[in-house]
Amino acid sequence: MSWTEPDPSGHRVAASFFDGSTWGRPSTVAQGDRFFVNWADFPSIHAFGDLLVAHWLWRGGEGTYDYGVRLSWSVDGGASWVEPWTPHEDGTPTEHGFVSLFESGGAVWAAWLDGRAMVEPGGPMSLRARSLPVSPAAGPAVGGPAEAGRAGAAGPAAGPETVVDDRTCECCQTDAAVADGVPVLVYRDRVQGEVRDISVTRLLDSGWTDPVSVHEDGWVIGGCPVNGPAIAARDERVAVAWFTAPEGRARVNVAFSEDGAASFGLPARVDSGQPAGRVDVVMLDDGSALVTWIERTPAGARILGRLAAPGGTLGAPMTLADTDSGRAAGFPRIARLDPGRLMLAWTDPAGEGRVRVAVLPLGDWLQ
Repeated sequence: MSWTEPDPSGHRVAASFFDGSTWGRPSTVAQGDRFFVNWADFPSIHAFGDLLVAHWLWRGGEGTYDYGVRLSWSVDGGASWVEPWTPHEDGTPTEHGFVSLFESGGAVWAAWLDGRAMVEPGGPMSLRARSLPVSPAAGPAVGGPAEAGRAGAAGPAAGPETVVDDRTCECCQTDAAVADGVPVLVYRDRVQGEVRDISVTRLLDSGWTDPVSVHEDGWVIGGCPVNGPAIAARDERVAVAWFTAPEGRARVNVAFSEDGAASFGLPARVDSGQPAGRVDVVMLDDGSALVTWIERTPAGARILGRLAAPGGTLGAPMTLADTDSGRAAGFPRIARLDPGRLMLAWTDPAGEGRVRVAVLPLGDWLQ
């Protein structure tokens, strides 16, 4: 798990490893005084076999919204990290963030929201992707990212930057999963009339497919809601969870695909009536999915979880933790820990603010 915390140098991205029962001593992935620290656009760390890949955001020198993506990786279990590498080469003083990492064809890829066109008034945010100069099998190019692509370098070269969608919502999280070997990206789109529904695209041998709506909610909103979707996959079955509020009616939906995200069935509503969104989703072995989100209640905000199956069958919502609906509560994350357990991580905004985790027996939902 990774997080950002204050450091004598400014901030640091820290990481800790869970061995099944306890957390190890936190180590430093990166530190400095130019991190772009944001409640919604937070660092991540992913394992691809023995390869660890981390990302964070780093400020430029031309104002609040001049920041870019930094990526680093470790081939020794996090003991050391290569010099940071930037996937975008435009050099514009604009926003770059909301990164998703995934594997395709033996390469690690990053996708991110890219604001280079926003140097012009009214210019759009886009979604871009490229492969990294590192492979779970081959490791990094000799000399690290700076050597990627040079003649004679042993290891993969970075792929070209590719425009996946040239107009998206400006600051909603993206997410990625691999469905039966095919990478799928999910994000909040932005089309004519300020409709900001959820779209997916797949990376095939021919390139990225045209975006497909998970469901045509018809949510018209004049600005970004900062509330992105989540995706999980098992074989060809894909589950996407998201927040939407057409005509002011907020809801959290989940929809399933049986063909690797080429198409989706009708969504099922999982919230209890007052959702704040901030969803996550994990796929279970039987093809059902567990959705988590923040719900406002008379007793305060809570993180809820609910089991959903294709066809619209829903379990009862379960309270996982008390929280807050303000920005300081961040975005709770849930993951499979082992066949019988899940792990929930969230930011506790009380007091100094801490990252908390809970181990949740999967059987609680399957009874």
